Amino acid sequence: MSENIEHCVIIGGSSGIGLATAKRLVSPTMKVTITGRNEEKLKGAWKSLGGTVGKAAFDAAKPEEARHFFDSLGPFDHLVLAASGGKGLGPFATLDLADIGGGVDEKVRPQLACLQAALPTLNRSGSVTFISAVSAQIAAPGIAGIGAINGMLLTVAPILAVELKPLRINVVAPGIIDTPWWDFLPDEQRQAVFAEYAGKTPVGRIGRAEDVADAIAFLVANGFMTGQVLTCDGGLRFAA
Repeated sequence: MSENIEHCVIIGGSSGIGLATAKRLVSPTMKVTITGRNEEKLKGAWKSLGGTVGKAAFDAAKPEEARHFFDSLGPFDHLVLAASGGKGLGPFATLDLADIGGGVDEKVRPQLACLQAALPTLNRSGSVTFISAVSAQIAAPGIAGIGAINGMLLTVAPILAVELKPLRINVVAPGIIDTPWWDFLPDEQRQAVFAEYAGKTPVGRIGRAEDVADAIAFLVANGFMTGQVLTCDGGLRFAA
């Protein structure tokens, strides 16, 4: 591979923000590899990208599978950690606290496990971008659990930026984004939620996956950004 071509791996790249990031980053100077747990879903994402990226199906929540993937991948330059989860929502008084542990297992642990497995082959002049959420930054009823989960990623990024220097470690905190994450709601209810948050958000709309992909691309490209939280929420945290 030409020394002028960099390589970015996107964990959770088969849909939503991860897929939008792959579309945003892939270019003649950036090779992209997307991963996901569901092989069929991953294949569909790969086809939507024109078959121009690499792909690998494995469960990022299983450290041994992550290690096997990165060992077989070889050296690369950038890591985007878009593994997601939806546990921890609901009023605190009735929240099943086990959901917080479940949310850690489906989002935080996979992101950390993949970074740990990637360290032997990740270019130290490259970057890592965690994907958290604005729920860790706003005070609103019903998000104590999911906010605690996402807050872990906000906390760990600057610590690792110092510990793993000169590798750049940043985190993006998206707001309300129209992605398949919301598919747990019926369509009518989902649209009502989107309309409510669009009314609260200073920019007057909810976000698109492409908005967050642009923020991630900025962090990947900017060699002077590390230990930072880049909130991409349309200003929601100021108005929620």
